[in-house]
Amino acid sequence: MAFSGWPAQAVEFYEGLEADNTRTYWTAHKPVYETSVHGPMAELLDELADEFGPGRIARPYRDLRFRTDKSPYKTAIYAILQAGGYINFSADGLTTGIGYYQMAADQLDRYRRAVADDTRGAELVGIIGRLTANKVEVGGASSLKTAPKGYPRDHPRIELLRHRGLIAWRHWPVAGWLHTAAARRRVVEFLRTTAPLQAWLDEQVGSSTEAPRAER
Repeated sequence: MAFSGWPAQAVEFYEGLEADNTRTYWTAHKPVYETSVHGPMAELLDELADEFGPGRIARPYRDLRFRTDKSPYKTAIYAILQAGGYINFSADGLTTGIGYYQMAADQLDRYRRAVADDTRGAELVGIIGRLTANKVEVGGASSLKTAPKGYPRDHPRIELLRHRGLIAWRHWPVAGWLHTAAARRRVVEFLRTTAPLQAWLDEQVGSSTEAPRAER
């Protein structure tokens, strides 16, 4: 079936789950989840696949092994696109994002060398400037409080050097368009607009063979 947005029942489902995050609620409302939440996400991913690659929907169950909060279910559905991209739907609305949320040590080294380089670093600054002008939020993850080792504190791109991740995102609160195919248009526009940042990260940083770890 063609993607036609998330119906109002999808928002109501997550509002209810936030108020009653129990197996009883989940079991009673699972048909709503399958039809009104998971179904539209799967349809959207199918329509995005040709341009942005296949997507994978995350499991709705929370990993409780190391958490004090034992609520068993995630209060949002999200998917990751193979070519880069993140889509999240919840009672708060729709969020899309791209980037490298947490870089491993080898990625950080390549990222910082690129940022410090006058040509490649200036290119990144220009990309970020164009994105923010288009109402896309860009920010770092797990940023250091000071300059990373080996880089001067007064470097002209010190804010970017301090980041241990770099992402762009946009959030839209619940509105009538969310229940229509217009939701797909907004996701596509975001992914196309932010493609230069994803391309810069893929070219300058790339994937890692190491597991992410905290910097000391």
